[in-house]
Amino acid sequence: MPVISRFFGITIKMYLRQKEHNPPHIHAIYGEYIGLFSLVDGEMFEGDLPLKEQQMIKEFIQYYRERLLEMWETQNFNMLSPINS
Repeated sequence: MPVISRFFGITIKMYLRQKEHNPPHIHAIYGEYIGLFSLVDGEMFEGDLPLKEQQMIKEFIQYYRERLLEMWETQNFNMLSPINS
């Protein structure tokens, strides 16, 4: 699972896409917490990340939505810089 960003102790990863691995999403890891976030609306649909980190990840997704969806479709992964929150 390629790492596509790191910021404030959060690691953002995206699995190599498989048909059964929809909807488009990212995995966020923060210490012992993990969350799966939709690329469509930025909401966590699985996991236990604290609210502050959820909000930072949602802002990250909003900022990079087009690039994240492109990575999901093409499987060409790039490192993305943190955003200023």
